[in-house]
Amino acid sequence: MAHDASVYLSEGDVQVQRLGKVSTLSFFHPKSNSLPGRVLKKLAEAIKTEGQNPEVNVVVLRSEGEKAFCAGASFDELLSLDNRTDADAFFMGFAHVINACRTCPVPIVGRVQGKAVGGGVGLAASVDYCFATQGSQIKLSELAVGIGPFVVGPAVERKMGLSAYSDMAFNATEWKSAEWAREKGLFMEVFAEVAELDLAVQALAERLANSSRDALTNIKKVCWAGTENWDSLLQERAEISGRLILEPTARAILQQLKG
Repeated sequence: MAHDASVYLSEGDVQVQRLGKVSTLSFFHPKSNSLPGRVLKKLAEAIKTEGQNPEVNVVVLRSEGEKAFCAGASFDELLSLDNRTDADAFFMGFAHVINACRTCPVPIVGRVQGKAVGGGVGLAASVDYCFATQGSQIKLSELAVGIGPFVVGPAVERKMGLSAYSDMAFNATEWKSAEWAREKGLFMEVFAEVAELDLAVQALAERLANSSRDALTNIKKVCWAGTENWDSLLQERAEISGRLILEPTARAILQQLKG
């Protein structure tokens, strides 16, 4: 996928690289791989496009760099929201990415090389098989800014259980270790080094690439059974966040953090 280098470096972007039956989607943003609406839209579109390609058997989802995997919602964009239409649309960006992962006909392998916050945890929970490093701590920080992890909630709860989700949702300033996340089912394996992580991602992707696409699609349907109402559910959740982000509590916290 061609991209303007200056825009990519300043505003973030999504790149697609297809090698055989493996399609790798890489997102980037200069502020710890945060997710403004522009990047969310491109990511959802890329997941849909690659999943619908009959020549693709597996999608790898990753971010660039060796530090943060994803800082979640773009803080700058949260500060800019001033009406319900735009606020709801921003949080729907996360809903579209989660639903794109859910309905993608082929498995998505996640590569988490560093810390994940809020929407970043939602991304990790929305892939079908996720690897991480020991430095991949996680946190649902939304309550700390006056809202809550509503949109990512169904994905996190599905993968980790209600107890783990509520633990993170209420303890919004507490980092959880990668090993804790593995024990709760978010990560399948945790590695000491990024090089080991990449070898594991590559090995699984190659095995899936050589599998039957029809079988992979049907396994995925089984794994996601019971989520058929997520189009409406995540819209409802996005509207809760859209309302809360405009209320005085959230505005005051955002202004304080900005100052």
